[in-house]
Amino acid sequence: MTKLTDLCDIQYGYAFDSGAFTDDETYPQLVRIRDVKRGYSETYYSGDYPKEYVLSAGDLLIGMDGEFNIARWKVDGALLNQRVCKIVAKDNADEEFLRFALSKALKTIEDRTSFATVKHLSAKELNKLEIIVPPYDEQRKIAEILHRLEGVIESRQNELDSLDELIKARFVELFGDPETNPLGWEQMTLNDVCSSVVRGPFGSALKKEFFVEPGENTYKVYEQKHAIQKSAEIGTYYISEEKYNELKRFECLPGDILMSCSGTMGELYQLPEGCAKGVINQALCKFTLNEKILPVCFLEYMRQTIGNLETKGSGIQNIAAVSYVKAITSLDNAYYYLIRQGVILCICFVVFLFLIRIPLIFYQNSS
Repeated sequence: MTKLTDLCDIQYGYAFDSGAFTDDETYPQLVRIRDVKRGYSETYYSGDYPKEYVLSAGDLLIGMDGEFNIARWKVDGALLNQRVCKIVAKDNADEEFLRFALSKALKTIEDRTSFATVKHLSAKELNKLEIIVPPYDEQRKIAEILHRLEGVIESRQNELDSLDELIKARFVELFGDPETNPLGWEQMTLNDVCSSVVRGPFGSALKKEFFVEPGENTYKVYEQKHAIQKSAEIGTYYISEEKYNELKRFECLPGDILMSCSGTMGELYQLPEGCAKGVINQALCKFTLNEKILPVCFLEYMRQTIGNLETKGSGIQNIAAVSYVKAITSLDNAYYYLIRQGVILCICFVVFLFLIRIPLIFYQNSS
């Protein structure tokens, strides 16, 4: 095991004056935690700044709050903000190898970090981190293999993104824009199509000291990562039956829909049949639908609505407030009219055929 500080230099971000933050694109970009993964920022800085905090495209950055992402920055001239750090490999380390090795190490730290609405990675913890490091030439070989695999994964993800865009386009074509409702469908609020909409308990009600080892009479704690990663299998936090009964209002069952409400907001996931019974934590909102709407319709409508908020660059923070969410209008009657006409079934069939073609196209292109 080798200490990270023996393999690279770590530069921690500067505390820039928030009063000089701007949306004026003539100024340099300011890297915020949420920007690390995507590699660019939509926040700019109009004040004076130390030159040593200016980044170059390709710099390796780590976000130190929420999800501890590590990624290559994509823009020259951006500014390294606080709670983000830059990794520069020393002569004995391959930087791409470090990127892959640190992805796993950071995930381990994230999973064991104190259970809170937003998790924090301290400089002290990063400085003392140790990883397994083979000889330099072997590092490069490992990095090359993983980089190729990463390319295949990215290619498949692009295909899935294209399918998502196809579905969104068909959605708007058939239902109209959810926000402007050009087809004049009768509108209902989400509160009308849900039997309950519940935000997770206060942090003091679900602290780490309440967690127990999983067993026969224990219940799962669903976190933000379940909504983000679209999986009910991950997660290691459980509570006793006594604590579960105390938090019964926050119970979640198969079919319930989870939405992330902190950090990465607006990610949606429907709990599958057979998932563990449990409760949501403070970073989630839970929707239990009634008979007035189908889950597939609800999910697509919410994705469209959240997408509109993100495109405008405002309002997405309000998703965290239950009162705001309950007031969102739903084109419920539009869904039922179209479902009766079998349009949704046709769309699913077309998408199914398209999904079958993707492996064939991929195989033909690789032949």
